[in-house]
Amino acid sequence: MLEQINDDLKKSMKEQDKFTLGVLRMLKSALQLESINKKGELTDDEVISVVKKQVKMRNDSIVEFQKYAKQEEVDKLNQEIEVLKKYLPESLSEEEIEHAILEAFDKIKPTSMKDMGQIMKELQTISSRCDMSEVSKKVKEKLMSNE
Repeated sequence: MLEQINDDLKKSMKEQDKFTLGVLRMLKSALQLESINKKGELTDDEVISVVKKQVKMRNDSIVEFQKYAKQEEVDKLNQEIEVLKKYLPESLSEEEIEHAILEAFDKIKPTSMKDMGQIMKELQTISSRCDMSEVSKKVKEKLMSNE
């Protein structure tokens, strides 16, 4: 994954694509910071995690810019997100997420909200391919409806 990012960085330099180059340099900087914090090489899952954080930061900024009607900034951030999404695995569909949640419920057989931690732990296998905050909401709703 890191190799792909480095190759794309070099490619955007050669093609003089300043926008993509800027986004990839910010990503590379975030990856280096994470690598320093970890004191070692990053795995592909950790790289994906950093890319997700970068996308999330931009999505949060979009919300703020929309409050102040700064459409130019919103458009720029959306373009940056498109560049970053290239490095994320394909997201799971709603049906696939629901299926994973049902499997976790079948395996753990929760009886109350106290079992939420176990279910979320079971669902960590899909964490790189979906927004876990959304998964958490769905699990919480399902647990509350079972009580």
